[in-house]
Amino acid sequence: FNDSECGSARRASREWWLYVALLCVPLLAVYLHIPPPQLSPAVNSWRTSGHFFTFRGNNIFYKESFGVVGSSDVLLLLHGFPTSSYDWYKIWDSLTQRFNRVIALDFLGFGFSHKPRPHRYSIFEQASVVEALVAHLGLSEQRINILSHDYGDTVALELLYRSDHNRSGHITINSLCLSNGGIFPETHYPRFLQKVLKDSGFISPVFTRLINFQLFSRGCDLKDVFGPYTQPTEAEFWDMWTGIRFNDGNLVMDSILQYINQRLKHRERWVGTLTSTSTPLHMIYGPLDPVNPHPEFIQLYQKLVQRSTVSVLDEHVSHYPQLEDPTGFFNAYLSFINSF
Repeated sequence: FNDSECGSARRASREWWLYVALLCVPLLAVYLHIPPPQLSPAVNSWRTSGHFFTFRGNNIFYKESFGVVGSSDVLLLLHGFPTSSYDWYKIWDSLTQRFNRVIALDFLGFGFSHKPRPHRYSIFEQASVVEALVAHLGLSEQRINILSHDYGDTVALELLYRSDHNRSGHITINSLCLSNGGIFPETHYPRFLQKVLKDSGFISPVFTRLINFQLFSRGCDLKDVFGPYTQPTEAEFWDMWTGIRFNDGNLVMDSILQYINQRLKHRERWVGTLTSTSTPLHMIYGPLDPVNPHPEFIQLYQKLVQRSTVSVLDEHVSHYPQLEDPTGFFNAYLSFINSF
């Protein structure tokens, strides 16, 4: 080769590397989720209308509304995985027309709360977060009604255990209503992505970075836990996704998912307190739920928890009943809460 040909080859090589570098920049941005997605006006309004308190150095988001005057009834809402307190927005106003005070929080690692990493997330810690919030709000002596969903059901059972066993700092629970939570390991069928993230060790952090909105809304398992006639809109999926991505929450999903193993390990504690408590209990159930399938789940619940009442919603309602059938869900809860 002469000097001219060598120079051309070097220039071509530099140009090739430049093209590779330019291609890698957007790929790296996708991998690292830069920039974070923008909150919709509705979700941003939810955030700005809320407050924060500090739990062991972490900021915990909560929202509260004062409703019925002359009533002292307090309602505490516990959300599911992988979403946030915004899960309750469709029935929030209705609840404030029944209760004096309605409170919802984002658990540690969820929504607008801090999402520390590395961190050993646990149901026990989340229950302590809830107790700290109740104390922060000056409600430690108040009887609290709890309405929970999914992951929140297990947190509620730990709170119920502490209440029934008179543990220090416990909440006094007036009533408990569960909904579509995998409280029985033997009837709980985690989605494929949940199993991959909780059991794949060092590979899981890579998976959490590779999940983007398209995968989340179209290819992710979350789409499958809504009924065919109750699917979220694109905007509603976006609101769920931005809540997860806020403070890089996608990067702690694998750590949080250890709750599935905790349910199995502590089944006797949590299912035991459910079967032995004297606290008024209710279950609102979307029967199309693939995670806690019908009739297997509800038959076991009715067999083991004979003191509880049950509301089975429309056959098209799946794992997120408060979002899929807010009117049916609210009416079922209202019927329960007005029954004692």
